[in-house]
Amino acid sequence: MAANEQLKGHLDLLLLRVLADGPAHGYEVVVALRDRSKGTFDLPEGTVYPALHRLESQGLLASDWDTSGPRRRRVYRLTRDGHRSLDALRTDWQRFARGIGNVLGSVRSGGSVRVARLDGGAA
Repeated sequence: MAANEQLKGHLDLLLLRVLADGPAHGYEVVVALRDRSKGTFDLPEGTVYPALHRLESQGLLASDWDTSGPRRRRVYRLTRDGHRSLDALRTDWQRFARGIGNVLGSVRSGGSVRVARLDGGAA
């Protein structure tokens, strides 16, 4: 399964985390995701921009137009609710990752898994 497919459901967390470091325009967010993930999340702008707009409509981001450069760009920043949402999503992700790690940690070499019976005995 491609990393972009596995990303579904986690994009909000990643976008909020990137913007927690400070305001950025959409392409800066795309580059930050790609760089921080060492290329794992090389997402098209057509994936990131709609998510940024959705997060803004939910009140988790706010934006302003930056007209200081040769072309105007929308610069996004986290709102107070965005910071709260980031904290909650990060806690959820840590719990989820810990659960996955616990399951994967039970796999032994050769792919066999030792399963405990419901009565506590070994299967």
